[in-house]
Amino acid sequence: MELKNLIRLEEICNNHRIDASFIHSLQETGLIEVIVISEAHYIESDQLPQLEKYIHFHYSLEINIEGIETITHLLRQIDGLQEETKALKNKLQFYQLNEIKARINDSF
Repeated sequence: MELKNLIRLEEICNNHRIDASFIHSLQETGLIEVIVISEAHYIESDQLPQLEKYIHFHYSLEINIEGIETITHLLRQIDGLQEETKALKNKLQFYQLNEIKARINDSF
């Protein structure tokens, strides 16, 4: 694992003015993965947007960890349903297009 893709938790806590115990609580619930290297704690940089969303939920909206878990679960379900809807719309368009082509071919 390359250190350049990792952000030290201490830096995140200082920049966002939050307590490290919050991030460790997120880790315990599986919402964030914390990596320990030589006793220093890091997260991967691609997790930062999600972590910042959790920070906003908790510190600005005063949502507890259990609430954040629930919100995350529901948002993932919504994303899955949106993807499924998109796939079904694409299939429907495909069959509608094939039906139109068949009607055109039958008319000639």
